[in-house]
Amino acid sequence: MTGGLRDLSPILAVVLFFQFVVLRQPLDNILQLLTGVLFVLLGLTFFIYGLEQGLFPIGESMAHAFARKGSLSWLLVFAFALGFGTTVAEPALIAVAKEAAKVAAEGNMIESTDSAMESYANGLRLTVALSVGLAIVLGVIRILKGWPIHYLIIFGYIVVVIMTIFAPKEIIGIAYDSGGVTTSTITVPLVTALGVGLASSIKGRNPMVDGFGLIAFASLTPMIFVMAYGMVIR
Repeated sequence: MTGGLRDLSPILAVVLFFQFVVLRQPLDNILQLLTGVLFVLLGLTFFIYGLEQGLFPIGESMAHAFARKGSLSWLLVFAFALGFGTTVAEPALIAVAKEAAKVAAEGNMIESTDSAMESYANGLRLTVALSVGLAIVLGVIRILKGWPIHYLIIFGYIVVVIMTIFAPKEIIGIAYDSGGVTTSTITVPLVTALGVGLASSIKGRNPMVDGFGLIAFASLTPMIFVMAYGMVIR
């Protein structure tokens, strides 16, 4: 609880400063606001505790188990399934996909029907999930081979820049946002734990150097795949 309050205090300080010093207006519904802050504090506290007690140990233990098993094919299948599954369940992606479908319907890119908007949102979510799954596979291969991450990231962003030139302008912003929303509450803990656990289990790999970087791939590939998705549906 104390740690959550410490993490939340900068946000509260900013809001209160601008409310009372800049806007110089009293807060409405103080009881409701305090209740909301309490719920946020409790949620943040339980979320961090859950990560420490559940998701991080699960990711690391499974990475160690696959490394001991020595089966590359099953490790890659697990990496893809982990990236795909966590991304499909990502709340931020679900929200962005629904909003993108609504805006696309208002802009006459798709039909203004529930089925068309649902199809567009699901297609967007599955495209992003597929890209993250492949990104985690690529990241795992990088850890196994010891490839330097910066060359792969530089090449990936070169592809992003080139595709931005040819992609429909309506999809570019969504593609860029998709790269950010995939790295959120569900995906990050499990994927990070997988990378660190795998690098710790392989002889000659440094967890600090090789264990991190999977999230960078998970942020990069959705931009490429969503712009490709936009080109296809156009």
